[in-house]
Amino acid sequence: MSQSLDSYLALSALLFAVGTFGFLARRNAIAMLMSIELMLNAVNLAIVAFGAFVPSLRGDASVIALVVMAVAAAEATVGLAIVIAIYRNRRTPLVDEYTQMRE
Repeated sequence: MSQSLDSYLALSALLFAVGTFGFLARRNAIAMLMSIELMLNAVNLAIVAFGAFVPSLRGDASVIALVVMAVAAAEATVGLAIVIAIYRNRRTPLVDEYTQMRE
């Protein structure tokens, strides 16, 4: 089976589309955070695929992928902390209930 950049990019686009749908269709804040993580992993897959198939990007792609992973870890940490803090006050993980906090 031959490996091509197109197959990796198609898988990356599919993962990103699933993550986007999950983010837009869910009301649960934790499910939305997981969808964002899925989108970041799709971007990482595309970056690593470009690094593997484009010789001029070989060294830079791995560094960029590590930076994206660090940003994803920070986003998950801060996002989960915010969700837990709001859950303790409102007793619900649904984002529709968060808009009432403005009042």
